[in-house]
Amino acid sequence: MSSAEIDAYVENKLDLKYREIVAALRALMADNAPDAVEGLTYGSPAWRGNKNLAVISQSKTHLTFAFERGAEFEDAHGLLEGVGKKTRHVKIKTLDGINEAALRDYIAQAVRLDQS
Repeated sequence: MSSAEIDAYVENKLDLKYREIVAALRALMADNAPDAVEGLTYGSPAWRGNKNLAVISQSKTHLTFAFERGAEFEDAHGLLEGVGKKTRHVKIKTLDGINEAALRDYIAQAVRLDQS
């Protein structure tokens, strides 16, 4: 489900160099978590099921695609970063840097955990 809030965020707050990446991540979430509600959480694009599933944040050098319960994931792809008790993230610098298969797996795990 597309969100006018995120559309406005992309238009007004997102660095131009990240627009294609965010569009690709939104499409992946729509395909792999179709029941998730898209909106802003703490001013950043996010998706929510029963609880928060994933959030995108931007920095000067990359986007971070973070999974709320990522510490519980099986990371067969070796891309998850972070050391906290709950969240893990993937850093994305370019559109070509998106590992679609890995992200589909992580999103599926996020949805499964959210439903349990």
